[in-house]
Amino acid sequence: MRTVLLPKDDNPAYFYGVLTASVVPRPIAWVSSRSAAGTPNLAPYSFFTVVSGMPPVVLFSSNGEKDSLRNIRETKQFVINLAAEPLFEKINATSAPFDAEVSEFEAVGLTDEPSERVDVPRVSQSPLAIECSLREIIPVEGSFLVLGDVLCVSADPDVLAEDGLPSFPDLAPLTRLGRTEWSFPGEVRAIDRPAAP
Repeated sequence: MRTVLLPKDDNPAYFYGVLTASVVPRPIAWVSSRSAAGTPNLAPYSFFTVVSGMPPVVLFSSNGEKDSLRNIRETKQFVINLAAEPLFEKINATSAPFDAEVSEFEAVGLTDEPSERVDVPRVSQSPLAIECSLREIIPVEGSFLVLGDVLCVSADPDVLAEDGLPSFPDLAPLTRLGRTEWSFPGEVRAIDRPAAP
């Protein structure tokens, strides 16, 4: 017999824990943004996915009003930097609750560099960056879905395969699990989709 886990009005953190330990692994959007005053911001978000391929649209979710959300509302731009395995500790460090006037790039020892299509810096050490303009922010109670139109993807040539597409083993992306757990790249297997019967 299964154990049934239910939301608890008096303990919403419990069911948040249930969901984040159940929907695994989750890719990480390492979001860089810039305030209207010009301060860069960098923070990881593990509720992240592709919404559409044509037009290219991505989405991440902010639980609460955070600096990234305020900055994106102000400037209408952001960058999703790939959260790669060698940057594990620095990615985690950028999740600390820094003041809005503090640049996480400087605080944790990362290098920012100009992006190609937006006036928001990307992480120089990250092998791939998805540059976005804001499409829409959708409130869901105390959370916010941030949809971005993808303007371009810039990639280190070393992470591109012969077909010009990003290579999973070379990207070495991190993912989030439940609790304080993270997952590292593992075995990759390929299988063709079946033809129509």
